[in-house]
Formats: sequence, C-alpha cells, structure tokens
Amino acid sequence: MASNAKVTCPACQAIDRADGIEDGNLFKVDHFHSKNESALLRAVLRAQDRIADKITAFAGSLRFVYIHTVWFGIWIAFNVGLFGRAKEWDKFPFGLLTMIVSLEAIFLATFVMVSQNRQAARADIRSQLDFETNLRSEIWSVHIGQALGIDVDHVEKVVQIAIDGARSQLAPEA
Repeated sequence: MASNAKVTCPACQAIDRADGIEDGNLFKVDHFHSKNESALLRAVLRAQDRIADKITAFAGSLRFVYIHTVWFGIWIAFNVGLFGRAKEWDKFPFGLLTMIVSLEAIFLATFVMVSQNRQAARADIRSQLDFETNLRSEIWSVHIGQALGIDVDHVEKVVQIAIDGARSQLAPEA
C-alpha cells in the first residue's frame, strides 16, 4: 500500500494504528511466498567460500590437532638428533618450523574470517526471512482476528503487557 493512502479494510486500519500514527503507511509487502534460507545461500555461495569453509571446519577438528601433534613431534625428534645428527635440518630453536607455523596461522586466521563472513551473510538472510515471515504472520493474524470480531486494541494491549513482562525478566539486575 502506498504511503498516505486511505486504508479501508478494518484489519489494515488496525495494523496502521499499531505504530501509533494512523497515516495509511503500512509495510510494503510485495509477495507472500515462503523462502528457503539454504536455497538462497547456495545461490550466493561461491566455490572459494566453500573451500574456506571446509578448511576452517578441518582446522577446527581434533584430526587437525592430532596431525599437527605428530608432525611437530617428528620434526622436533629429527632436529634434536634422535635419528642422528646428519638428519637434522632445522636446529633448535627451530626457526624454519616457527616460520611455517606462523604462515599457517596467518592463512588459518584468514580462512576463519572468510568463514565468519559467510556465517554473517547467512545470518542476515535468515534474519530477513524471519522478518518477512513475522510480518506476514502478523498481517494474517490481524485480518483473521478482524474477521472473527476480536477487539484488536485489547489484543494489542495484552501483547504489550506480555512483551514488557518478558523484557523485564531479561533486564540485568541493578
């Protein structure tokens, strides 16, 4: 509905009053289709993001820890001379190992940030779909309530009391 348009439907008039200003300005709702968050995400997910997610998932696993524990153990064992001094290639304090681990940490941190960005994008999509679903539900509820002859203003007062009560329970104690 356009802004400042005359609202003739009693249910839409109740929705219009909900913001405290009866101005004919309702949320613009262009469609009433349900969307699948996963389908939308797949549509925007690129191959490099999927790879970053897989690397991050692997780096956050115990398998990753076990492989690194074995790798570090073997590296150190060779380079402290447990297999003979001739097999040492990175003497204590293991400068090459330190450099490799530092580079790995830089790349892993980047992969984690890329994955977090993907998760944030997914959360944004989910939030938008939740908003649309909630808006759709509210509009339908008001129209159904109006058709049943339910006092919209009374219901809105009860809802506000319930919301205030829920918020007071969540508020930190002083």
